[in-house]
Amino acid sequence: MRIPHLRWWIAGLLFLSTVINYIDRQTLSVLSPILTRELGITPIEYSHILTAFLAAYTVMYVGSGILVDRWGNRLALSVFMVWWSLANMAHAFAQGVWSLGILRFLLGIGESGNFMAAFKAVSEWYPAKERAIVHGLIQAGAAIGAIVAPPAITWINAHYGWRPAFLLTGSLGFVWLVFWLLLYHPPESHPRITPEERALVLADAPPADAPAPAKVPWLHALKHPQTVGLLAARFLSDPVWWFYLFWLPKYLVEERGFTMVEMGMLAWMPYLAADAGALFGGWLSGRFVASGRAPIPARMKAMLPFALLMPLSLAIHHAPSRTMTLALICVVTFSHMAWKTNQSTLTNDVFPKHMIGSVSGLLAFGNGLGGTLFTWMTGYVVQWFGYGSLFILMGVLHPISYLLMRRMVRRPLEA
Repeated sequence: MRIPHLRWWIAGLLFLSTVINYIDRQTLSVLSPILTRELGITPIEYSHILTAFLAAYTVMYVGSGILVDRWGNRLALSVFMVWWSLANMAHAFAQGVWSLGILRFLLGIGESGNFMAAFKAVSEWYPAKERAIVHGLIQAGAAIGAIVAPPAITWINAHYGWRPAFLLTGSLGFVWLVFWLLLYHPPESHPRITPEERALVLADAPPADAPAPAKVPWLHALKHPQTVGLLAARFLSDPVWWFYLFWLPKYLVEERGFTMVEMGMLAWMPYLAADAGALFGGWLSGRFVASGRAPIPARMKAMLPFALLMPLSLAIHHAPSRTMTLALICVVTFSHMAWKTNQSTLTNDVFPKHMIGSVSGLLAFGNGLGGTLFTWMTGYVVQWFGYGSLFILMGVLHPISYLLMRRMVRRPLEA
């Protein structure tokens, strides 16, 4: 049986895998006010636990990109999903800093592969005019996972405790895996795709008898200014999202006076704003492309206003009320995710298809490296100086990143 609009079913599965990915990584963050108190974990020790996750995540951004190129999306994403789901479930048996650090390291090994497989799928399954929307949907999956996590995990903790919360969230990946294995195949060999959709999806593909392009080692990409510009921009701007993922529940409870119940009821709002930003950012640059603007200038034009909104971060810590605090955080997360959707799409616009998996891993290394260093630093800054200086720093990172990309990412890399 042929499935009409099959590529959008594939997009739905990529969206759901990202939702599960973020629920799993957010379980510790949501439970952190209780878990760190119960296990006697200081802010510096908590930052070390998070750093263990990001160190593995960073290294495997490169490794998983290579695995996706070699194994293909179907097998690679299946393996990643099983690995990180089991690692998340094992958190239920943690006893202290060392066991949590080891388990977060194992979780990080598997989780970055979700995005490497998604980037590859976008290149295989979608024409240029649809890529930003699908990237926006994938980024929205991250925000939806972060939206669902606070109320759901808080409820599980209130009724059953924090250990069952890890077991329940970790089991979601095995349900998703059944549908992935049933539905996903490459478009050129998919048994259920319609002829019309196959022609649309493969319209930009090279002829079947064309020689395969030579594989370019990922280190070779560093010779190009486009790679350096995108790598530096990811290094600088992505740590902002890591802060809101890992530290927001603790900040709201410990600094702004929220109870655990209030945090569970309200902490989803910044992630909902991020969800809207992901979709809006993809839509906006898609409109610019549809109007005739080349993809790279279209992404840059769409990113500029969001870079200019990010300095509002400077006012968050000194906001006069909790309502104003949440409102400012929502503006910042909206802007960041609208920015990130277009930044991620630039990878597809700049690099030829055969390089996407490996180059995406290399560029994402900047994400993980910046996030690892920033998260490690955050624990010390919070314990010694408080949160205020962090919000000041986060307010200037996106404008600097924009200037770097404007200077170095000007045209696509030839195949």
